[in-house]
Amino acid sequence: MSETIHVSAGNEWWRNAVVYQVYPRSFADANGDGTGDVEGIRSRIPYLAKLGIDAIWMNPWYPSPLLDGGYDVADYRSIAPMFGSLDDAQALIEDAHRAGIKVIVDLVPNHTSWDHEWFVEALAAAPRSPARDRYIFREGKGIDGELPPTNWSSVFGGPAWSRCDDGQWYLHLFDISQPDLNWHHPEVRAEFRDIFRFWIDLGVDGFRVDVAHGLIKDLSFPDLDLASEILTVGHIDNHPHWDRDEVHDIIREWRAVLNEKEAEYNKDLMMVAEAWVKAESVPLYLRPDEYHQSFNFDFVGCPWDVDQMRSSIARALVDAASVNSSATWVLSNHDVLRHPTRYGLPAGTDYQEWLMTGPTELCDQQLGTQRGLAVIMMLLALPGSTYIYQGEELGLHEVPDLPHDVLDDPVWRRSENTRKGRDGCRVPIPWTQTGPSFGFGEGAPWLPQPAHFSDQSVEAQDGVDGSILELYRSALALRSAHWVERGDLTWLNVDSNAIAFERNRYASITNFGDSNIALPPGEVMLTSSQPAQQDQLAPNTTVWLRLT
Repeated sequence: MSETIHVSAGNEWWRNAVVYQVYPRSFADANGDGTGDVEGIRSRIPYLAKLGIDAIWMNPWYPSPLLDGGYDVADYRSIAPMFGSLDDAQALIEDAHRAGIKVIVDLVPNHTSWDHEWFVEALAAAPRSPARDRYIFREGKGIDGELPPTNWSSVFGGPAWSRCDDGQWYLHLFDISQPDLNWHHPEVRAEFRDIFRFWIDLGVDGFRVDVAHGLIKDLSFPDLDLASEILTVGHIDNHPHWDRDEVHDIIREWRAVLNEKEAEYNKDLMMVAEAWVKAESVPLYLRPDEYHQSFNFDFVGCPWDVDQMRSSIARALVDAASVNSSATWVLSNHDVLRHPTRYGLPAGTDYQEWLMTGPTELCDQQLGTQRGLAVIMMLLALPGSTYIYQGEELGLHEVPDLPHDVLDDPVWRRSENTRKGRDGCRVPIPWTQTGPSFGFGEGAPWLPQPAHFSDQSVEAQDGVDGSILELYRSALALRSAHWVERGDLTWLNVDSNAIAFERNRYASITNFGDSNIALPPGEVMLTSSQPAQQDQLAPNTTVWLRLT
């Protein structure tokens, strides 16, 4: 294979950025209440700058009852008191900018919290009143309307409809506390255009848009043949609530706002879509008047398999270039099992079943860590931007054995305690080797940390040759110096068990096989683990070469 894949031109910062995802509850706790906060994040800006990232993405920090980790927003123009204030947020943005770091905020447009003033007003209003038109209220089926309007399922389990005391039903594709907005309503559309303006005026540089493939529903409300499982989309034509054509009209309205503000502030702004859609649908979200980027969830779903990963990479690069966008690479986030754990479990493992029943020893942590480092180095060498989830630079695995009484994810509740959900990837990260929360804060954290976090803390790894943290720092520094401006990608024929490519005489080679493979002549710049020999690449390892 010697095919060359062309990379879109453009010097906007987001095209090749390394973005660090911050889950505010679990990053750093400045006031000692067990929950992370804005001041805690501000205190760690020097750490993030030393890591070498270009931007931070803040998970929702808005006022919320926290029935879905902050994705149930009660007020889109404020900061939750548990996290701080708007003044704190503005100070964080300014601190980040002084450190050369952009700030991306999470926007949740598909639904609000049931504590949002609009929904409080809707529940207090009579059925079929204008106040209810901002959401999706409907009469039920059956003799007395006792059955839900459709058979649609909530992403978190159970029906997607809940009944009010007056007999009407409201739609919530996620938790019962997250009523879906009616995006056919002009007031809803105007409100979110203004929310974009509000945060841009406060200084942010971009937006990660939650459930970007949602928003529009088929108002004829047909029943479905397929259930809506978490983070998947029913691959059927004309789905009644995922990936409908009309959603693109809304995206164009938002892009127009960003274009307007770019001219006003003379800076590049961006939107990245969380769109769990079929791979062939992703380019539709990346047209020049829509999103700038969309997460490559196709790659997140790839097992440790050379052919699947190579195909996913090629498809993402070609699709992004076809609409003058850039690919996005991500391995872990707040919604999925941490990738070293995925790579350490036997192929075909049902992750949620494993979280419920174990055994924890089923995961080969050393193998998973080795594979995770190999893949992140491979991704950092590719054209496009890479998203890093907090703690992955420390080598953190999923925490699979959280006690049932601390579980916070609505997946646990909605599944009637049959699925643990996502709390295991949201455990507060360790900063020091000792202390009640390993430096996260002065008191016990909101989710318990395992004892081995001591050895994986920042303090335990900082400045230690061969540590995972130092490998990330080295990789990001070399990426900035040698990979970002390298342009087009050409596949290299090295071995059938390798993903190997060259970009302007710099090569990245990853060995997915079980035995060493021979390397082409070149100067070794970095390896994800120690090579067996100078001209050989060990299994589960990536090497960066300057070709000779």
